[in-house]
Amino acid sequence: MDPRAGTVAELVAGRWGDHRPGLRCEDRALTHHEVAAGAAARAALLADLLPPDAEPHIGVLLDNTPEFLLWLGAAALARAAVAGVNPTRRGAELARDILHTECRVLVTERTRLPLLRGLELPGVRLLVTDTEEYAGLLAPYADAHPDASRATPRDRFLLYFTSGSTGAPKAALCSQGRLAAAGRSLAGQFALGPQDVHYLCMPLFHGNAVIAGWAPALVTGAGVALRRRFSASRFLPDVRRYGATYFTYVGRAVQYVLATEPGPADRDNPLRLGFGTEAGAVDAAAFERRFGVRLVEGYGSSEGGAAVQWAPGTPPGAVGRAAPGLVVLDPESREPCPPARFDAAGRLLNGDEAIGELVNQGPSPFEGYWRNPAAEAERRREGWYWTGDLFYRDADGYLYFAGRTDDRLRVDGENLAAAMIENILARYEGAAAVAVYAVPDPVTGDQVMATIAGTFDPEAFARFLLAQPDLGTKMAPRFVRVVGRMPVTATNKIRRAALRKEGLRCPDPVWWRPPGEGAYRLLTREDLGHAEGPPAPTRGPSPVRRQGLEPRTR
Repeated sequence: MDPRAGTVAELVAGRWGDHRPGLRCEDRALTHHEVAAGAAARAALLADLLPPDAEPHIGVLLDNTPEFLLWLGAAALARAAVAGVNPTRRGAELARDILHTECRVLVTERTRLPLLRGLELPGVRLLVTDTEEYAGLLAPYADAHPDASRATPRDRFLLYFTSGSTGAPKAALCSQGRLAAAGRSLAGQFALGPQDVHYLCMPLFHGNAVIAGWAPALVTGAGVALRRRFSASRFLPDVRRYGATYFTYVGRAVQYVLATEPGPADRDNPLRLGFGTEAGAVDAAAFERRFGVRLVEGYGSSEGGAAVQWAPGTPPGAVGRAAPGLVVLDPESREPCPPARFDAAGRLLNGDEAIGELVNQGPSPFEGYWRNPAAEAERRREGWYWTGDLFYRDADGYLYFAGRTDDRLRVDGENLAAAMIENILARYEGAAAVAVYAVPDPVTGDQVMATIAGTFDPEAFARFLLAQPDLGTKMAPRFVRVVGRMPVTATNKIRRAALRKEGLRCPDPVWWRPPGEGAYRLLTREDLGHAEGPPAPTRGPSPVRRQGLEPRTR
C-alpha cells in the first residue's frame, strides 16, 4: 500500500471543527463536527473494551443508522476493523460470520436482537445502541477528541463479506489506505465536492455503500443522508427532502424505483448522478428519461482486484476502456480472446471465442481474504488477479460485461453469456426484472431459461423475440418462469443460484417452447420428461420433491 494514500482516520479527524450539516437520517441531523466527536467517543470506548491480545475486530449488525457510520469512524481512529454483518443470515450461518471474523465486540440494536437469540457467541461483547446502558457506556468519553496520528494506510479497516454461488461467504480485506484512495478516485472521476449530498440507500454492510458512497463524502466533506432500509417508494421523497445530488445502487434497485407510479414532477429533483452496477442499458436510459438523472455503470470486483472506469465516448453497452494490465483471457488456454465482432444491428458475432474471464495482469490492490488461503490462491492464479467475471473486448479496447463465470451457457455447441441475453429481454414491455440462466439439455450442454418478474403474454413474447435484431439464433429462452417479484438478496442482487437449483421444478408457472416450435405453452407434468430427458441411470432416484409441478396461475 502506498504510504501517500492517507488514512480514513485522517479524513474522519479532518472534519473536527466543521459545523456544516454532515449526516441526516430520518429526523436526526448531525454536523460534521458532531460526527467526528461521536466517532472519537466510540473509539475511546472501543480501546477500553477490546482485549489487548485479541484481533481488533468489531461486528456491526445495524440498519443504515447514524450509529453505523459513527462506528466506522471509530474503528478508523482506533485502528480496528469493521465486519458488516448481513442481517439476512440466520442461526448457525450468522454465528459463523461473527466468529469467523473474530469479532470481540458486536454493535447492534434492539430490532436485531431476535436474530441473536440462542446463538453461541463466546467472548463476544454485545453493545445495543438504542438502550440506556449503551448511553451510559459512552457518557464518560463525551469529551474525546479524534486522534489520527497512530493510524497507517496499511491498517486493516473492513472485512466485508462477498457471497458466491457455493460455500460460505468470504470476508474480503480492505485497508484504510485503499478505502481512502478509492474515495479520492471517485470524487475526482465524478467531480464530487463539499456542496454535494450523498444519499446512501444501499445497505452499509455491503461494500458498495461504504466504498462508493461514504468514502468519497469523507474525502470531499460532502453531506450524507441515510435511508434505514432501501425503499423504492421513498426514494424520490428522500432525495427531495435531503437535497441529495449523488447516490449509489446495486442489483435491481433501479428497476424497483422505475416500477413506482410515474408522476408529472419526477424530473423536479436535485440529483445529478447515480453510480452503480447491474442496472442495464435499458433501465439506465429509462431512468434518465423519467428523472433527468444520468446513471453511470461502473465495474469493480468486490475484492478490489480490478476496476473499469466509464469515460465520455464509451460506446453504448460498454463499461469502459480496459486499463493497462486488464485482459480478457480464455480460462483454459490462458490466451487472450480475440476482439469482439458485431454486425450492423450490434449482435455479437463471435461470442464463442470473444467472451472470456477478465484478468488483471498488472499491479492489483487486492488485499486478500480473512483466513481463507484457498480462496486467495484461486483469485491469484499465476500471479494474476482472476475476477471470476465474463467480458468481451472490442477492437478499440472497450470492455463489455457478460456475467459471472458460472453464468456462461453452452447451447448447441455455442458459448453464450447470460448478461447479454438479459439486456435484450429487458426490453420486453411486461418485464419488471429478468434473470437468465442455464438448465441442463436432455442430450448435452445447456438450455436457456429465463425468469421474468411482471406480466407475461406468450404470443406477445414470441413476437417480441422475433423483432429483436441482436437476438442470436441460440439465445431465445426455451423456458420462461413467471414470478410476481424477483427473488433477490439483501443487496438487491438476483438469487441466481437458487433459480438454477430449482430449474423447471418450481412453484411458479413455467412456459416453454418445444424444439422446432415457435410458440410458448404452459409446461405440465407430462412435458417434463420431454423437457428434461430420461434420468441418468447411475444417479438413482431424484432427491427433488415432485409435488407442485403443475404450474399455478396467479
